[in-house]
Amino acid sequence: MSIGASLRTDPKRELWFVWYSTVAFYSLYSVVFFVLTRTQPPGRPWLTPEQTVGWFADRHWGLLVGFALIFVLGGFSATSIALITYSIRRMSVSRAYAYSYLILYAIAAIPGFLFICVAMTVGAMRPERDPTLMHWLYDFGFLSFSGTMGVFLVGSLIWMAAILLDKNGVFPRWFGYLNLCNALTEVVIAPSWIFQRGVLAWNGVIAWWIDVAVFGMYTVVFIYLLRSLIQRDDLGTGPVPALPPGAAPRAHPLAKVLAG
Repeated sequence: MSIGASLRTDPKRELWFVWYSTVAFYSLYSVVFFVLTRTQPPGRPWLTPEQTVGWFADRHWGLLVGFALIFVLGGFSATSIALITYSIRRMSVSRAYAYSYLILYAIAAIPGFLFICVAMTVGAMRPERDPTLMHWLYDFGFLSFSGTMGVFLVGSLIWMAAILLDKNGVFPRWFGYLNLCNALTEVVIAPSWIFQRGVLAWNGVIAWWIDVAVFGMYTVVFIYLLRSLIQRDDLGTGPVPALPPGAAPRAHPLAKVLAG
């Protein structure tokens, strides 16, 4: 059977499409924020208005090009939310958990993801603006990105509760506790609204470096577990079957297409 025929007949093709889109989005996210725009690691909170103008000038084209990619392709951020929502609906818990998670993360994407893109693009497009206004855009971008993690905190706790209460074996229980670890990183970022220097500032050891390490590990783990779920899922409503002992996961046809 050809790859095209396999894609047309595979009942899990939508799930696989969303999973690969999630991987592509997080890859794009890393390149844009860390390489093109250089907004991560975040700038220093104590910059003066004049230094802020220099910060924007140093990243002028990177900000414009990088965030243009986000504005075009940022909708793919919804793929991970959709797949996680599906995983919660696959559990034995109430659908209220899935819909609460979906609504929370859909709302959180605006201040926690789009605001920094808009603020930094506005600053880069008009470098002749008053330095005080540029300073305001700088603070607004980083504070909205780093300091609005309370909604993500609640979302992580909802996913954790659903996993720990689930009887269908969608995810291992230890992953529920890993969600708690991720939720705690959202708590320690809150002081970034208060401190401009030190470990609790938005670029501090606790508020950024440790948080990013935990979130990076958490992201790799949940992407792997979502892949495992798709492989095991029988698209039913009961317990998710396990892969037979020693069975190697079958490569999906879409992987062959992407590999060329």
